[in-house]
This record gives sequence, structure tokens and C-alpha cells, in this order.
Amino acid sequence: MSTQIVNIQPLSQPVNLGVEPATFSPEVEAEIDSHIAKYPVLRSAILPLMFIVQRERGYLDPAGVLYLANRLKLRVTDIWEVATFYSMIHVEPIGKYNIQICRTLSCKIRGAGKITEYCSQKLGIQVGETTADGKFTLTEVECLGSCGTAPMMQINFDYHENLTPEKIDQILEKLA
Repeated sequence: MSTQIVNIQPLSQPVNLGVEPATFSPEVEAEIDSHIAKYPVLRSAILPLMFIVQRERGYLDPAGVLYLANRLKLRVTDIWEVATFYSMIHVEPIGKYNIQICRTLSCKIRGAGKITEYCSQKLGIQVGETTADGKFTLTEVECLGSCGTAPMMQINFDYHENLTPEKIDQILEKLA
């Protein structure tokens, strides 16, 4: 059995799907250029550029996807395939604070379900929802790599470990 290597050719023409591609400030374009320069294959820059688009637009929206497809000379589906694989890339608007509660075994054994339920009641939303004021989104995610300090959650890029209802109250009060 032989292995066949498929060489995917970059698109030569920009993609147009009836939506205008996102635009960015010269500073953001320079940041994007600096990332692209790191990779000899344009496709390899997908993730860092997704984070930039998400940071600038709040989430990876269709205009942002179209921008990336055109900039990286890829198909729109190539961008969506990556975006929908990773839990840290958001393809729907999220709150200012994205509360991600770990639901894997270590956290589950140490009470993650009760933590999720407590946050849900405290915020008045279910998992997958955002508060009416747009401040908090509550999600469950797979392992966040802090098994020894379970149960834990990540809010944006900050870890909060050894959670109790009291700790959650303190954390949410600081963010309110």
C-alpha cells in the first residue's frame, strides 16, 4: 500500500459569498502580516489569525471567515472546519466573560456538575446561553488540564481552581 500525498493548491481568486470581508485597522493588518511571515505555508497561520479576528470582532463571524479565506487563499469551508473544531474559537457571539467549566472525569468526580448548576442558577442562564446584558456566557468544555485542582473553570484566559460556591461568588462579584 502506497501513501498518496495530495497537494492542495491555493485559490487564485478571492472568494465572494455575498458578504463583504471584514476589514481591520493598519495596526491589526500589520499584526496579521507578522504572523503570516512566520509560516512558509499560508494555511499554517489559520489559528493565530482566527484569534486575531475573534479578538477584533468578538467572534469569528462570516465576514471574518471570508477575510481569512481570501487572505490565506483557502476555501471558506477550510476556515469553518478549523473554527468549528476548537472550543476556543467562537462562531456565535459570546459574553464579555466566557465561563468555561471543565466537565471531564476528574472535575466531574470532584463536583463540576454542582459547580455548573450553581453558576447556571447564579447567572440565570443555562449552559450555552449568554446573560441578557451580554456580560456572561456559560459553557462546558473538555479537559482544561488542571485535574489536580478540580473542579475548575476558565474565564476568558484565567483559570479558577478548587471551586466552591463561595469562590464562585467572589469571582463573579469582581467581574460584575
